[in-house]
Amino acid sequence: MNVSDAIKQRRSVRAYQDTPVAPELIEKIFLQAQDSPSNCNTQPWHVVVLSGEARDNIEKAMVADIMGGKAPNPHFVPGDQGLKEEYRTRQVACAVSLYGAMDIKKEDKQERQELMLKNWQFFGAPHAAFFSMPKTMSEINAVDMGIYLQSIMLLLTENGLASCPQGALAMYTDSVHEMANIPDNHAIMFGLSFGYADQGAVINSFDVGREDLSKSVEFYT
Repeated sequence: MNVSDAIKQRRSVRAYQDTPVAPELIEKIFLQAQDSPSNCNTQPWHVVVLSGEARDNIEKAMVADIMGGKAPNPHFVPGDQGLKEEYRTRQVACAVSLYGAMDIKKEDKQERQELMLKNWQFFGAPHAAFFSMPKTMSEINAVDMGIYLQSIMLLLTENGLASCPQGALAMYTDSVHEMANIPDNHAIMFGLSFGYADQGAVINSFDVGREDLSKSVEFYT
């Protein structure tokens, strides 16, 4: 698989098989991702990869916090806040496509909440990763985090695996910090659920598409 194919095939998958990924393959992918570039080679990322009982315990803790009415406490401003104009339009269109694929109407509040809760259940994926960087770092270092995340997602795709990057996994992080050995001076920026896709799941059938190139890139000569 070449890079173009991996970029085209990568999708945010929201339903997975129970089959775990071999530990050797997971380690290989994260080892290869270490070659990702970063500003001044700072490599600001710290990652905790969770499988098995460790993954299940984190899920239970986050869901308990949410169902218990605990307020979200993200360190970084969530990416879905303060959006305006075409960015807000795209955000809404994405949500409409997702709920539409699941035949969940706007008034079906309980079903919408249950679907939202799946974020903190890792969409049923057998593996999850939490990505953090030092609290003292800035937006420029966050660019490095995004580059690193993309490397991992493309490597997962190359190896026949699926993933879903999730800002939601940075919303309820107290239990994660306590249970997953996140460095004290770090803050979780996002998470990633991954494994083998459940190809027959309806939730994996929707496609939001992309804007025309002319709306994003200008060429001058």
